[in-house]
Amino acid sequence: MTKSALQIERAAYQPKLPKALKGAVKVQEGEPTHSVADMEEIQKLFPNTYGMPSIKLVEGEAKEYPVINVGVILSGGQAPGGHNVISGLFDGLKKLNPANRLYGFILGPGGLVDHNYKELTADIIDEYRNTGGFDIIGSGRTKLEKVEQFEKGYEILKELNIKAVVIIGGDDSNTNACVLAEYYAAKNYGIQVIGCPKTIDGDLKNEMIETSFGFDTACKTYSEMIGNIERDCNSSRKYWHFIKLMGRSASHIALECAFQTHPNICLISEEIESKNMSLDDVVTYIAQVVADRAADGNNFGTVLIPEGLIEFIPAIKKLIAELNDFLAANGEEFAAIAPAKQREYIIGKLSPENSAVYASLPAGVARQLTLDRDPHGNVQVSLIETEKLLSEMVAGKLAEWKKEGKYVGKFAAQHHFFGYEGRCAAPSNFDADYCYSLGYTASMLIANGKTGYMSSVRNTTAPAEQWIAGGIPITEMMNMERRHGEMKPVIRKALVELDGAPFKAFAAVRDQWAKNTDFVYPGPIQYFGPSDVCDQTTKTLQYEQAK
Repeated sequence: MTKSALQIERAAYQPKLPKALKGAVKVQEGEPTHSVADMEEIQKLFPNTYGMPSIKLVEGEAKEYPVINVGVILSGGQAPGGHNVISGLFDGLKKLNPANRLYGFILGPGGLVDHNYKELTADIIDEYRNTGGFDIIGSGRTKLEKVEQFEKGYEILKELNIKAVVIIGGDDSNTNACVLAEYYAAKNYGIQVIGCPKTIDGDLKNEMIETSFGFDTACKTYSEMIGNIERDCNSSRKYWHFIKLMGRSASHIALECAFQTHPNICLISEEIESKNMSLDDVVTYIAQVVADRAADGNNFGTVLIPEGLIEFIPAIKKLIAELNDFLAANGEEFAAIAPAKQREYIIGKLSPENSAVYASLPAGVARQLTLDRDPHGNVQVSLIETEKLLSEMVAGKLAEWKKEGKYVGKFAAQHHFFGYEGRCAAPSNFDADYCYSLGYTASMLIANGKTGYMSSVRNTTAPAEQWIAGGIPITEMMNMERRHGEMKPVIRKALVELDGAPFKAFAAVRDQWAKNTDFVYPGPIQYFGPSDVCDQTTKTLQYEQAK
């Protein structure tokens, strides 16, 4: 692999670890846990892994550990820091016993089922330390939910004498990890399963999982680009830039980028749903800010739009829920309809209320709502061009107001969607350290015989030495949700809390940002230099922990 100058320098970076992980460790168990909701149903589905205690790793006495082989899987979309999770896992295993071996399953959970793997040796690991991407073994979105898959996986685990599997992924991937852990426990196969919290979306978190890895780096990467656009915007002063940001459901990325760049408008999907806003309400809000700035002579600005916004507009959310169920049951029949007649077909099949909403949407957006679902049954919101939809509707609203004498400015829009640009960035110092600690923690959970746990590192606004490492039972994070027309156990997504400190801080300043041009240009991620520049956590975490 040819390396850039930065990669060569970064390869030498030694990630920082919590103090408790620097020597021998022991497990300190907390109270028994229960799921966040639907306790009876979750306990019934996971009798062998439900109710386990939370775990804290503390300094212990050195002891000998038997040789163990471990498998690792990267699952779902890429997030900066995945290679460091694997590096931390590798180093932790080798510290426990130099004879321990680590196998990577190729291209996600499918590699386990298809017996596609390679041993990860020191030479391979060293090539990927502190780098972005998941290319060390690749990733995939195969959903582990069938007995045949579990058994096929078990065949290769037995053959390689693997006693534990680490699944690095988001909420759906860690749901897979929980299901797999339960199955192997029920069968007494002696296979441990540990999860690691990954997703740039930031929606996999709770008291024990303060942030998902990759969120910090992705937000800093997007914020650099938003800042560049804002500076261009403030230079030419003739465009409104509509910027859609990745984040499947939750608005965490949009909110964090708003803190870092001070856009004129940042939409928060959770607030729009809470206020029962219609699409026209959202358009009117944006148009009013545009008109007010035009009155001050400012015909330019920036709008941040969460990727999943369309699903949070209540009327459209109801429509999507019915569409999901309908397409799950009638997908083949729908696919057989000529494309030109699919819109008419859908309108005739929905309830009157949802049919009316569907018929009111622009043809392009309506079509995008019926495209193939992702492997988890969700609408692929990244394919819905919300940024163009909103700017077109704002332009229409402003044209009406101009006729009525309510608007005197000029409106021209530019469109952007930042998604893939942030998923494989070289990890920030925070993500490099955090991910390494998550992987190292996973190795210690394995050494202590744990299964069905997610690796946890807390107190992350403090210096890394003061971080608290441990584990949380995955069942504690689960509830029942409708997927593909059926109720399924899944990890509950953490959305932006409207009564939380981060949103309140944003709400207190957004009117000022709307009126004034108070842009911030954060520039690129810094890897070398003062700690307060290079090692800072996200603004969201700082607000959440009041630091």
